[in-house]
Amino acid sequence: MEQLMRNFFLFLSKNKFFTALAKRYGLRFGAGRFVAGNMIEEAVDSIKKLNEKGFAVTVDHLGEFVNHIDEANAMADECIHAIEGIAKHKLNSQLSLKMTSMGLDISDELVLKNMRRILDVAKKYDMFVTIDMEDEPRCQKTLDILRELRKDYDNVGTVIQAYLYRAEQDVRDLNEFKPNLRLVKGAYKEPAEVAFPEKADVDENFKKIISIHMLNGNYTAVATHDDQIIDWTKQFVKDNNIPNDQFEFQMLYGIRVEKQEELLRDGYKMRVYVPYGKDWYGYFMRRLAERPANVLFVLKGVFKG
Repeated sequence: MEQLMRNFFLFLSKNKFFTALAKRYGLRFGAGRFVAGNMIEEAVDSIKKLNEKGFAVTVDHLGEFVNHIDEANAMADECIHAIEGIAKHKLNSQLSLKMTSMGLDISDELVLKNMRRILDVAKKYDMFVTIDMEDEPRCQKTLDILRELRKDYDNVGTVIQAYLYRAEQDVRDLNEFKPNLRLVKGAYKEPAEVAFPEKADVDENFKKIISIHMLNGNYTAVATHDDQIIDWTKQFVKDNNIPNDQFEFQMLYGIRVEKQEELLRDGYKMRVYVPYGKDWYGYFMRRLAERPANVLFVLKGVFKG
Protein backbone atom coordinates (compact mmCIF):
# COMPACT_ATOMS: atom_id res chain seq x y z
CA MET A 1 0.00 0.00 0.00
CA GLU A 2 2.82 2.40 0.91
CA GLN A 3 4.53 1.77 -2.44
CA LEU A 4 1.25 2.38 -4.29
CA MET A 5 0.83 5.72 -2.54
CA ARG A 6 4.43 6.64 -3.33
CA ASN A 7 3.96 5.86 -7.03
CA PHE A 8 0.67 7.76 -7.09
CA PHE A 9 2.15 10.97 -5.65
CA LEU A 10 5.25 10.74 -7.84
CA PHE A 11 2.94 10.44 -10.85
CA LEU A 12 1.02 13.51 -9.70
CA SER A 13 4.27 15.46 -9.17
CA LYS A 14 4.83 15.57 -12.94
CA ASN A 15 1.23 16.38 -13.93
CA LYS A 16 1.27 19.68 -15.82
CA PHE A 17 -2.46 20.35 -15.35
CA PHE A 18 -2.26 20.14 -11.56
CA THR A 19 0.99 22.13 -11.55
CA ALA A 20 -0.74 24.99 -13.37
CA LEU A 21 -3.73 24.72 -11.03
CA ALA A 22 -1.48 24.88 -7.98
CA LYS A 23 0.26 28.03 -9.23
CA ARG A 24 -3.13 29.67 -9.73
CA TYR A 25 -4.61 28.87 -6.34
CA GLY A 26 -1.50 29.20 -4.20
CA LEU A 27 -0.42 27.45 -1.01
CA ARG A 28 -3.67 25.76 -0.07
CA PHE A 29 -4.58 22.20 0.92
CA GLY A 30 -1.79 21.90 3.49
CA ALA A 31 1.20 22.91 1.36
CA GLY A 32 1.86 25.87 3.65
CA ARG A 33 3.11 23.39 6.22
CA PHE A 34 6.08 22.54 3.97
CA VAL A 35 6.56 25.75 1.94
CA ALA A 36 7.45 29.09 3.57
CA GLY A 37 5.35 31.36 1.36
CA ASN A 38 5.52 32.65 -2.19
CA MET A 39 8.20 35.34 -1.78
CA ILE A 40 11.68 35.48 -0.24
CA GLU A 41 10.37 38.14 2.14
CA GLU A 42 7.99 35.56 3.61
CA ALA A 43 10.76 32.95 3.77
CA VAL A 44 13.01 35.45 5.58
CA ASP A 45 10.55 35.56 8.46
CA SER A 46 10.64 31.77 8.75
CA ILE A 47 14.44 31.70 8.55
CA LYS A 48 14.73 34.31 11.30
CA LYS A 49 12.57 32.22 13.62
CA LEU A 50 14.59 29.08 12.88
CA ASN A 51 17.90 30.90 13.40
CA GLU A 52 16.68 32.25 16.73
CA LYS A 53 16.12 28.66 17.86
CA GLY A 54 19.64 27.68 16.78
CA PHE A 55 18.90 26.07 13.41
CA ALA A 56 20.96 26.68 10.30
CA VAL A 57 18.97 26.90 7.05
CA THR A 58 19.25 26.35 3.33
CA VAL A 59 16.63 28.20 1.30
CA ASP A 60 15.30 27.10 -2.07
CA HIS A 61 13.23 29.07 -4.56
CA LEU A 62 11.05 26.32 -5.99
CA GLY A 63 10.97 25.70 -9.70
CA GLU A 64 12.12 23.04 -12.13
CA PHE A 65 11.95 21.88 -15.75
CA VAL A 66 12.18 25.39 -17.20
CA ASN A 67 11.92 25.42 -21.01
CA HIS A 68 12.36 29.10 -21.90
CA ILE A 69 15.48 31.27 -21.68
CA ASP A 70 13.66 34.24 -20.14
CA GLU A 71 12.17 32.02 -17.45
CA ALA A 72 15.56 30.52 -16.61
CA ASN A 73 17.12 33.98 -16.36
CA ALA A 74 14.27 35.10 -14.11
CA MET A 75 14.84 32.09 -11.84
CA ALA A 76 18.51 32.99 -11.58
CA ASP A 77 17.56 36.60 -10.78
CA GLU A 78 15.33 35.33 -7.96
CA CYS A 79 18.20 33.26 -6.53
CA ILE A 80 20.37 36.37 -6.48
CA HIS A 81 17.52 38.29 -4.85
CA ALA A 82 17.29 35.56 -2.21
CA ILE A 83 21.04 35.71 -1.51
CA GLU A 84 20.88 39.47 -1.11
CA GLY A 85 17.84 39.18 1.18
CA ILE A 86 19.63 36.64 3.38
CA ALA A 87 22.75 38.82 3.53
CA LYS A 88 20.75 41.97 4.27
CA HIS A 89 19.16 40.37 7.33
CA LYS A 90 22.43 38.62 8.34
CA LEU A 91 20.73 35.23 8.41
CA ASN A 92 22.42 31.87 8.89
CA SER A 93 21.36 30.41 5.59
CA GLN A 94 22.77 28.84 2.45
CA LEU A 95 21.09 28.55 -0.96
CA SER A 96 19.84 25.46 -2.76
CA LEU A 97 18.71 25.37 -6.38
CA LYS A 98 17.84 23.04 -9.23
CA MET A 99 19.82 23.05 -12.46
CA THR A 100 16.69 22.60 -14.55
CA SER A 101 15.41 25.92 -13.21
CA MET A 102 18.65 27.52 -14.42
CA GLY A 103 18.20 26.18 -17.97
CA LEU A 104 19.76 22.70 -17.83
CA ASP A 105 17.30 21.39 -20.42
CA ILE A 106 17.88 24.34 -22.73
CA SER A 107 21.66 24.64 -23.10
CA ASP A 108 24.90 24.18 -21.16
CA GLU A 109 25.89 27.72 -22.03
CA LEU A 110 22.74 29.14 -20.42
CA VAL A 111 22.95 27.11 -17.21
CA LEU A 112 26.65 27.91 -16.77
CA LYS A 113 26.01 31.62 -17.33
CA ASN A 114 23.23 31.66 -14.74
CA MET A 115 25.20 29.57 -12.25
CA ARG A 116 28.21 31.88 -12.54
CA ARG A 117 26.01 34.90 -11.94
CA ILE A 118 24.62 33.31 -8.80
CA LEU A 119 27.95 32.01 -7.50
CA ASP A 120 29.63 35.38 -8.00
CA VAL A 121 27.06 37.03 -5.73
CA ALA A 122 27.13 34.13 -3.26
CA LYS A 123 30.91 34.37 -3.06
CA LYS A 124 30.64 38.08 -2.32
CA TYR A 125 28.55 37.26 0.76
CA ASP A 126 30.52 34.11 1.69
CA MET A 127 27.50 31.91 1.02
CA PHE A 128 27.52 28.26 0.03
CA VAL A 129 25.28 27.00 -2.81
CA THR A 130 24.04 23.42 -3.13
CA ILE A 131 22.89 22.12 -6.49
CA ASP A 132 19.94 19.82 -5.81
CA MET A 133 20.15 16.54 -7.70
CA GLU A 134 17.18 15.73 -9.90
CA ASP A 135 16.15 12.58 -11.75
CA GLU A 136 18.74 10.08 -12.99
CA PRO A 137 18.76 11.14 -16.68
CA ARG A 138 20.03 14.56 -15.54
CA CYS A 139 22.53 13.25 -13.01
CA GLN A 140 25.66 13.00 -15.18
CA LYS A 141 25.07 16.36 -16.82
CA THR A 142 24.65 17.98 -13.41
CA LEU A 143 27.94 16.48 -12.21
CA ASP A 144 29.72 17.56 -15.40
CA ILE A 145 28.58 21.15 -14.88
CA LEU A 146 29.58 21.00 -11.21
CA ARG A 147 33.09 19.95 -12.25
CA GLU A 148 33.26 22.89 -14.62
CA LEU A 149 32.11 25.31 -11.92
CA ARG A 150 34.56 23.93 -9.37
CA LYS A 151 37.41 25.20 -11.55
CA ASP A 152 36.49 28.73 -10.44
CA TYR A 153 34.31 28.36 -7.32
CA ASP A 154 34.76 26.47 -4.07
CA ASN A 155 31.42 27.63 -2.62
CA VAL A 156 29.36 25.10 -4.53
CA GLY A 157 28.45 21.45 -3.93
CA THR A 158 25.72 19.03 -4.86
CA VAL A 159 23.57 16.12 -3.73
CA ILE A 160 24.20 12.39 -4.11
CA GLN A 161 21.19 10.06 -4.03
CA ALA A 162 21.77 6.71 -2.33
CA TYR A 163 19.11 4.85 -4.29
CA LEU A 164 21.16 5.11 -7.48
CA TYR A 165 23.62 2.30 -8.20
CA ARG A 166 26.15 4.92 -9.30
CA ALA A 167 26.12 6.82 -5.99
CA GLU A 168 29.18 5.16 -4.44
CA GLN A 169 31.34 5.76 -7.50
CA ASP A 170 30.14 9.36 -7.77
CA VAL A 171 31.19 10.01 -4.15
CA ARG A 172 34.60 8.49 -4.83
CA ASP A 173 35.06 10.43 -8.08
CA LEU A 174 34.11 13.76 -6.50
CA ASN A 175 36.61 13.30 -3.67
CA GLU A 176 39.29 15.09 -5.71
CA PHE A 177 37.45 18.35 -4.95
CA LYS A 178 37.08 17.63 -1.21
CA PRO A 179 33.44 18.69 -1.67
CA ASN A 180 30.69 19.54 0.75
CA LEU A 181 27.97 17.06 -0.27
CA ARG A 182 24.39 16.54 0.83
CA LEU A 183 23.69 12.80 0.95
CA VAL A 184 20.08 11.66 0.63
CA LYS A 185 18.07 8.53 -0.16
CA GLY A 186 16.41 10.02 -3.27
CA ALA A 187 12.91 11.25 -4.08
CA TYR A 188 12.25 10.46 -7.74
CA LYS A 189 10.69 7.39 -9.34
CA GLU A 190 13.53 5.55 -11.07
CA PRO A 191 13.60 2.23 -12.96
CA ALA A 192 15.32 -0.82 -11.49
CA GLU A 193 17.96 -0.53 -14.20
CA VAL A 194 19.49 2.49 -12.44
CA ALA A 195 18.22 2.40 -8.85
CA PHE A 196 17.82 -0.05 -5.98
CA PRO A 197 14.15 -1.08 -5.88
CA GLU A 198 14.28 -2.28 -2.26
CA LYS A 199 14.40 0.11 0.71
CA ALA A 200 16.82 -2.12 2.64
CA ASP A 201 19.36 -1.88 -0.19
CA VAL A 202 18.94 1.89 -0.38
CA ASP A 203 19.54 2.17 3.36
CA GLU A 204 22.72 0.10 3.18
CA ASN A 205 24.01 2.15 0.26
CA PHE A 206 23.16 5.34 2.17
CA LYS A 207 25.29 4.18 5.09
CA LYS A 208 28.09 3.24 2.70
CA ILE A 209 28.30 6.64 1.00
CA ILE A 210 28.07 8.46 4.35
CA SER A 211 30.99 6.42 5.67
CA ILE A 212 33.10 6.90 2.52
CA HIS A 213 32.59 10.65 2.39
CA MET A 214 33.18 11.20 6.11
CA LEU A 215 36.26 8.97 6.26
CA ASN A 216 37.67 10.90 3.30
CA GLY A 217 37.60 13.90 5.65
CA ASN A 218 34.92 15.79 3.74
CA TYR A 219 32.06 17.87 5.13
CA THR A 220 28.92 15.76 5.02
CA ALA A 221 25.27 16.75 5.22
CA VAL A 222 23.18 13.73 6.18
CA ALA A 223 19.72 14.65 4.94
CA THR A 224 17.16 12.22 6.30
CA HIS A 225 14.12 11.85 8.54
CA ASP A 226 14.84 8.16 9.15
CA ASP A 227 15.60 7.38 12.81
CA GLN A 228 17.58 4.30 11.85
CA ILE A 229 19.95 6.31 9.63
CA ILE A 230 20.21 9.09 12.20
CA ASP A 231 21.08 6.66 15.00
CA TRP A 232 23.55 4.82 12.78
CA THR A 233 25.25 8.12 11.88
CA LYS A 234 25.54 9.12 15.53
CA GLN A 235 27.25 5.83 16.35
CA PHE A 236 29.47 5.95 13.25
CA VAL A 237 30.88 9.41 14.02
CA LYS A 238 31.49 8.36 17.62
CA ASP A 239 33.27 5.15 16.63
CA ASN A 240 35.42 6.91 14.03
CA ASN A 241 36.17 10.11 15.95
CA ILE A 242 34.47 12.29 13.33
CA PRO A 243 34.25 15.80 14.83
CA ASN A 244 30.85 17.49 15.05
CA ASP A 245 32.06 20.34 12.84
CA GLN A 246 32.61 17.92 9.91
CA PHE A 247 28.97 17.00 9.45
CA GLU A 248 25.40 18.11 9.95
CA PHE A 249 21.92 16.67 9.82
CA GLN A 250 19.40 18.19 7.42
CA MET A 251 15.63 17.91 7.42
CA LEU A 252 12.79 19.50 5.52
CA TYR A 253 10.84 22.48 6.76
CA GLY A 254 7.70 21.37 8.57
CA ILE A 255 8.58 17.68 8.83
CA ARG A 256 9.56 15.99 12.11
CA VAL A 257 10.04 19.30 13.89
CA GLU A 258 10.32 17.59 17.28
CA LYS A 259 13.17 15.41 16.00
CA GLN A 260 14.93 18.47 14.60
CA GLU A 261 14.75 20.13 18.00
CA GLU A 262 15.98 16.97 19.71
CA LEU A 263 19.08 16.79 17.50
CA LEU A 264 19.80 20.44 18.21
CA ARG A 265 19.51 19.87 21.96
CA ASP A 266 21.88 16.91 21.70
CA GLY A 267 24.56 19.20 20.29
CA TYR A 268 24.38 18.32 16.59
CA LYS A 269 24.29 20.89 13.82
CA MET A 270 20.82 20.84 12.33
CA ARG A 271 20.02 22.56 9.02
CA VAL A 272 16.44 23.03 7.84
CA TYR A 273 15.66 23.03 4.11
CA VAL A 274 13.23 25.93 3.62
CA PRO A 275 11.51 26.14 0.22
CA TYR A 276 9.43 29.02 -1.02
CA GLY A 277 7.80 30.09 -4.28
CA LYS A 278 4.71 29.67 -6.42
CA ASP A 279 6.01 26.59 -8.24
CA TRP A 280 5.55 24.39 -5.15
CA TYR A 281 3.41 21.58 -6.51
CA GLY A 282 6.09 19.09 -7.68
CA TYR A 283 8.08 19.52 -4.48
CA PHE A 284 4.95 19.09 -2.36
CA MET A 285 3.90 15.88 -4.12
CA ARG A 286 7.36 14.35 -3.65
CA ARG A 287 7.18 15.12 0.07
CA LEU A 288 3.89 13.23 0.25
CA ALA A 289 5.43 10.36 -1.71
CA GLU A 290 8.42 10.11 0.61
CA ARG A 291 6.43 9.73 3.79
CA PRO A 292 2.76 8.68 3.81
CA ALA A 293 2.39 10.14 7.31
CA ASN A 294 2.69 13.54 5.64
CA VAL A 295 -0.72 12.94 4.03
CA LEU A 296 -2.28 12.91 7.49
CA PHE A 297 -0.63 16.26 8.31
CA VAL A 298 -2.06 17.73 5.12
CA LEU A 299 -5.57 16.45 5.79
CA LYS A 300 -5.46 17.97 9.28
CA GLY A 301 -4.40 21.27 7.70
CA VAL A 302 -7.27 21.20 5.22
CA PHE A 303 -9.94 20.51 7.81
CA LYS A 304 -8.56 23.16 10.13
CA GLY A 305 -9.21 25.57 7.30
